[in-house]
Amino acid sequence: MPRSYTQSSNLSRRHFLKGLGAAIALPTFQSVLPGNLPASNSLRPMATTATGAPLRTAFVTFPNGAIPASWWPENSGNDFQLSLTLSSLESKKNSLQVIQGLDHQHATGSKDGAGDHARGNSVFLTGVRLKKSSTDIRAGVSIDQAIAKEVGGETRFPSMELSCDKARASGSCDSGYSCAYQYNVSWKTPTTPMAPESNPRKVFERLFGEGSHGERAANAQRRMINRRSILDFVMDDARRMQKRLGHHDQDKLDQYLTGVREVEQRIEKMARLGPNIDPGVATPEGVPYSHGEHINIMYEMMLLAFQTDSTRIATLILAHDGDNRSHEEIGITEGHHELTHHRNKQDRIDKVAKIDHWYVEQFANFLSRLDEVNDVDGNSILHNSMILYGSGNADGNRHTHHNLPILLAGHGGGELSPGRYVKNGSVPATNMFLGMADKMGVQNLPSFGDSTGRLSNI
Repeated sequence: MPRSYTQSSNLSRRHFLKGLGAAIALPTFQSVLPGNLPASNSLRPMATTATGAPLRTAFVTFPNGAIPASWWPENSGNDFQLSLTLSSLESKKNSLQVIQGLDHQHATGSKDGAGDHARGNSVFLTGVRLKKSSTDIRAGVSIDQAIAKEVGGETRFPSMELSCDKARASGSCDSGYSCAYQYNVSWKTPTTPMAPESNPRKVFERLFGEGSHGERAANAQRRMINRRSILDFVMDDARRMQKRLGHHDQDKLDQYLTGVREVEQRIEKMARLGPNIDPGVATPEGVPYSHGEHINIMYEMMLLAFQTDSTRIATLILAHDGDNRSHEEIGITEGHHELTHHRNKQDRIDKVAKIDHWYVEQFANFLSRLDEVNDVDGNSILHNSMILYGSGNADGNRHTHHNLPILLAGHGGGELSPGRYVKNGSVPATNMFLGMADKMGVQNLPSFGDSTGRLSNI
């Protein structure tokens, strides 16, 4: 058994990050024991690899695009050399695809004018034109939620939404667009964003329950029983009320009860699956002061969720598009967004490229962590994953949305062909999303967003 760290209220976040992966014991998956493996790929369950191990998909977004000249590699195919911005990914080059030519036409201004940062975020995983309004929001279902709708029943949580920003769901942000657009990338319906969690403590407690090591399973069970009792009361009260309501109010109540039933189904599923694995480490203290530390601990939360098969679908916003924080940890005191409007001044271009490199460096560390952890089939979790890393803006100086900076890491359980720089000409990014959904075993998605076909060359 791996060593567990001693429970301590003074355990530092750094020790938490170092000890987390080593302290987790993977659950046993009866469905992937040798005698239960599927006879062929075509017969295997959704969101699994050919070996029967879980297949995970994550979408990681970074803000404000990238300096194109410092992003794109030299050469193409398997004989590519990573650029300055991507250089920290050298050790994971064989697990990486740099994909050129992916566009989001609906993120461009067109008749809607300014608002590229709001569009950059909420068009990124939806591929639809947003309704420009600060109050009457309408986007589209995002690809993570389209996949989760099909495969989310395999795990305790259909999907997990994370952010290193505090979410804002209302108010006016970028040029008359609702803040809901700028602070969300995941959308369950065109009018319902999946608000991400930015507090790692809350993420951890959602996965494993509150309390110290050894207490979490009992606390989670007690909380589930309490929720079950509350839901029973709500349903009984609603049935009594339904007889006294008019037609319009009955429709509203039906919508409400649909949401209640979804919660009820989740509780029943968790009861069926039993308590989650209780990691032998202290609960994270909360939101770190350092942005870099915040990013790294949220990456660890995603790894932990994948490692315990709590979910197979995740999104992580490293910072919302338009983010203007400074990066004093790498010696940059000016705001990021402010610098991206560099007006071709080389010193400002260099600073933006340095920020781009820093974000990629954190992503490279995450890929290394995924590659260190063995999955149930003996491969690494990185091997059994598809991790997209990209931005909804291309050139932050001009607010372009064509030829977006996008990477795809992992081997997809052997379904992907990494170790390449792929040039696609110019195609909707949603074409690649369809290709990824196919790999996850989604069968009821003939098109998505503004797709014109399926990008199978991934």
